Amino acid sequence: MSVAFRRESDDEHMEPAFEWPIPIGPNLVTPRGVRLLGEEAARLADAIAAAADEDARKKLLKRQRYVHTRQSTAEMQPPPAADRVGIGSRVTFTLNGATRTLSIVGHDEADPAQGTIAFSAPLARALMGAEAGETIEYQGREDAITIVAAAADPETLA
Repeated sequence: MSVAFRRESDDEHMEPAFEWPIPIGPNLVTPRGVRLLGEEAARLADAIAAAADEDARKKLLKRQRYVHTRQSTAEMQPPPAADRVGIGSRVTFTLNGATRTLSIVGHDEADPAQGTIAFSAPLARALMGAEAGETIEYQGREDAITIVAAAADPETLA
């Protein structure tokens, strides 16, 4: 039989196993973000030790590599200045007539459903550096966002 029709192993037809994607740019985190990464690393170590299934263990090891990379590259940010929006801020603003409150955090602790967004999100980038009472541009509109209040979020600093 021709070499072209031979299969070396069954592994050749499996989909490649990709690593967890690392967000581009610096890994800026709040003190809460550092704590959450440490808790996740400990949880993963316990789960890996208890894993009996090899496939499940490989998935846990992949996640563990991601968490260890994020821990080693984490740059903890100082608390934001009073009344100025920064990483670790809880900001209340008006956008399109609706008032919202969000906290700006690092990538790994962001959860929009819980009111936290990553500092690299377009909305967060627009808010960064603004002060209470300021009106800022967003999505091409000069007066799109009005900052109602900005303060350090005690939850992200814990």
